[in-house]
Amino acid sequence: MLLSDKYPFLTNYFNKMLSSEPRKVPQSIVFWGNDFNSQSILASEIARLLNCTGDKSDNCQCINCNWIRENTHPAVQYISRIDNKPSDDESKTVISIKQANEIKSALMTSSDFHRVYIFCDRDDDGNICGLNQKNFQEETANSLLKIVEEPTSEVTFVFLVRYKEDLLQTIISRSQCFFVPSFERPSVDFSVIEGVFTEYYQFKRKDAFNVADALYNLSKEHKPQDILSAIQNYMLVLLKSNPNNSRFIRDIEKVEKAKKELDLNMSSQNVFEDMCLELIH
Repeated sequence: MLLSDKYPFLTNYFNKMLSSEPRKVPQSIVFWGNDFNSQSILASEIARLLNCTGDKSDNCQCINCNWIRENTHPAVQYISRIDNKPSDDESKTVISIKQANEIKSALMTSSDFHRVYIFCDRDDDGNICGLNQKNFQEETANSLLKIVEEPTSEVTFVFLVRYKEDLLQTIISRSQCFFVPSFERPSVDFSVIEGVFTEYYQFKRKDAFNVADALYNLSKEHKPQDILSAIQNYMLVLLKSNPNNSRFIRDIEKVEKAKKELDLNMSSQNVFEDMCLELIH
């Protein structure tokens, strides 16, 4: 599916903005939602339109468009805890101050291109993930505020997140924010929590810590986020069978809160305990 078919509003919006005279270029963009791959493609497409020297069509073969498709353009960079680290940067879990300083130094020199910096995270397999205040910490974010708010000409920053709250409010307030919906069909598998969490609505308050311990033990074999997703899948099945029971809607939101806490690197055991105390009455 073409990007323009998947996100007609967003692609038309940016096409009109970037083809207007004078060209209206946002200095900072936040894409938020669950579909990080689409966020990344949108960010790359904006970079392509900003640097294209051809007809700006989807299949333009100018050198800039080809560079961007190959992820080799000298002025379009992904910035993550893995991508574009200075040679003396030993940090492995965060976007570092050294990376921020390297960007600021680069912006002191002129460029023949429109520079685009795409801030994100990556998982252990190298897939694009969202920023949060653990991997993009306050000190680094604050060090970039001035150039985000008042960048030199021909510079755009793009931030990829799951929730807007994952970024400092000072970054959000200086950016144009766009929700990128996910068109992926969600899984309804919840087999990983069967026998541990199924029929949780019948548990007693005194069972909460035992259930939390069982979930924590599961996390030794499965990722904590996958366990929480399985719990939400189970709740969605319950909601489908009981559409008038608002409890399950509230419970899904409570599990989403637990996911956010894991993203902030809180102890999974504590997250499971707090969640079970909220869910089991």
